[in-house]
Amino acid sequence: MNTPRSVLPFLALLAVVALILPACGSKEIPAEQQHQHEDEHDDELLVSLTPEELDEFDISLETAAPGTLGVTVTLPGEIRVNQDRFAHIVPRVSGVVHTASKSVGDAVRAGEVLAVIDSRDLADTKSEYLANLERVDLAEATFRREESLFEKKISSEQEYLEARQALAERRIALRSSRQKLLALGFSEGYIESLPEQPEHALVHYELRSPFAGVVIEKHISLGEALPADAEAFAIADLRIVWADLNVFQKDLDLVREGQRVALVTTGGQLRTTGTIAYVRPIVGEDTRTATARIILDNEEGRWKPGLFISGSIAVDAIEVPLAVPTSALITMDDQTVVFVQGAEGFSPQAVTVGRANDQLAEITDGLEPGARYVARGGFALKAELEKSEHGEGHAH
Repeated sequence: MNTPRSVLPFLALLAVVALILPACGSKEIPAEQQHQHEDEHDDELLVSLTPEELDEFDISLETAAPGTLGVTVTLPGEIRVNQDRFAHIVPRVSGVVHTASKSVGDAVRAGEVLAVIDSRDLADTKSEYLANLERVDLAEATFRREESLFEKKISSEQEYLEARQALAERRIALRSSRQKLLALGFSEGYIESLPEQPEHALVHYELRSPFAGVVIEKHISLGEALPADAEAFAIADLRIVWADLNVFQKDLDLVREGQRVALVTTGGQLRTTGTIAYVRPIVGEDTRTATARIILDNEEGRWKPGLFISGSIAVDAIEVPLAVPTSALITMDDQTVVFVQGAEGFSPQAVTVGRANDQLAEITDGLEPGARYVARGGFALKAELEKSEHGEGHAH
């Protein structure tokens, strides 16, 4: 079929347009240039530091490797006074406060006088002892005389037996009054010296510390009348304190005597380790918890009763294929990253974290075994990257 001549120019125009259109369309970027662009983007997240700068920033490197992940139980608790070295000081006799030489916070020695009380009841007890002492001496003299007369057949047996009975009764009364003084805390030596003491000393009763410690409570003042059972002072030996942890019911089977515990105060000011010495076998009715007790040396006095603490107990250990210290984990742009060392420097590499505790974290993706990474000091590298966004820095 013949094409009309009038259509030929139109077809020629279509052919020209078909040749021009591909040249004017989107142009594909060569692979070499694309890789170059990606490398430039990667360079933006690269930090290069000299060995001296690594030391300056306290950056330490480790090699990615398997690790042992400890499973821990963390329990709340409190520092408490050692009840085995704690005492409430009571007068044991009623009286009026004559002197009170110690105050709260004062250190005291064993046997040191805390206060002196003037007690009429004590004077009566001492006087009774002294009187019975004289009666025994008199009864002994009477018995010796009657015994001598009876042996010489001068007095009757009845008189002899009455004298012996009177002596026995006087000795019983003396022993009773002596026991009263011992119950008040007086020593044998003090009681023996009582006949030689001046009369005004009969009313004085000294409150003494039973052991070396610190006055933590004081409830008396000069001139105050005290009953015999008043709690005048509280003394505690704070060189050893108790760290009591609350063990919840779900953790009772995991916590045992002899386990090591990492203790830290709320806020992290104080840290130490100890061993569980005692686990209370009864669950408290109010708290529904048991008590695990760690006995702490406190010679420096830093662990003060009343401080709130937490204790971490390692109850199991799990082998994981790859683990890093938690100090290696850095958060950037809502991602958890680890800085990995390359030929040109350090770059952040996103990782997936599995199981973790306070010291180690399992890495399930994003880090290859054998890779060199920043175990400590990653925040300094993050700061260098952020600095590069605002000015000259070590990042490229």
